[in-house]
Amino acid sequence: MQKLDLKVADIQQLTSGIKRFEFVNAAGGDLPAFTAGAHIDFHLENGLIRSYSLANDPSETHRYVTAILREGSGGGGSIYMHDNVKVGDTLTITEPANNFALVDDASQHIMLAGGIGITPLMAMGYHLKVGGTPRHLHYCTKSREETAFADTVEELFGDDLTFYHDGGDPSKGINLAETFKDRPEGAHLYICGPGGLLKAAREVTDHWPAGTVHFELFQSLKTEEEKAADAAEQHDGDQAFEVELAQTGKTLTIPADKSILEVLWENDIEVMHACEEGWCGNCVVDYLGGGVDHRDEVLDEEEQKTKIQVCISRALPGEKIILDL
Repeated sequence: MQKLDLKVADIQQLTSGIKRFEFVNAAGGDLPAFTAGAHIDFHLENGLIRSYSLANDPSETHRYVTAILREGSGGGGSIYMHDNVKVGDTLTITEPANNFALVDDASQHIMLAGGIGITPLMAMGYHLKVGGTPRHLHYCTKSREETAFADTVEELFGDDLTFYHDGGDPSKGINLAETFKDRPEGAHLYICGPGGLLKAAREVTDHWPAGTVHFELFQSLKTEEEKAADAAEQHDGDQAFEVELAQTGKTLTIPADKSILEVLWENDIEVMHACEEGWCGNCVVDYLGGGVDHRDEVLDEEEQKTKIQVCISRALPGEKIILDL
């Protein structure tokens, strides 16, 4: 993917913990186009790579807009953006990519946002307002004051909008089981927000047909204890295996103590990445054959038939994976 330098054109404090950032092309001129649900990866000076969703109208070519929640207990990306980035600064990004796209043939689009999860759904709102496809946004926050883009969301969605302000107690917010008990014919659901909301919403929609519930993660759904337990169990049994690159015919050996992604890097094969833990969806690659031990939190059962997240997933014992690279 191509890299691009952006200049910070504006920063606004939207809520106590959320800042809105507006960027323009540092070299002048138009920016690469993006589609609703897309994100850009920031390559920060502290060595981190972090993905942030684009919130503005996809028809705009003169700017990118995102919003970022400062997470003191996070990995450091949001702290850096909040505390170090100023208007006039130049930041390097990877051009927009989309792992959270709208489905063209949906009869209606239902969206569920929790807090900062509103960012990609904003872009969807702009796109759908023009297209006229039926849509409805369920937007969950602590209070009106802590609701990012509240006025703009109201303009975009009008009557097709329900706010839920729980005061910090999720039990006083949206009733997920009741709200998503019945799936309207042909409807697709798009979920973005904190891990707890995502996990609960996926559980109550597990009766929806495969491929109709879409989500984007900003962090792992697993606790640190669950991740440690999974890693210990998996790594104890990890074995070396082979990966064949279909486009060149080259075969690579993946040692027991390295990921596919790491070995691809060692062979100068660039693959998008960010979290390296299996939840961001950036390093998804198509595969053409072989048995895969899927360890990610992103791909559904249908997607797992043809796609693999190379930062964390491996081959099943005795299998060779053929990647479309």
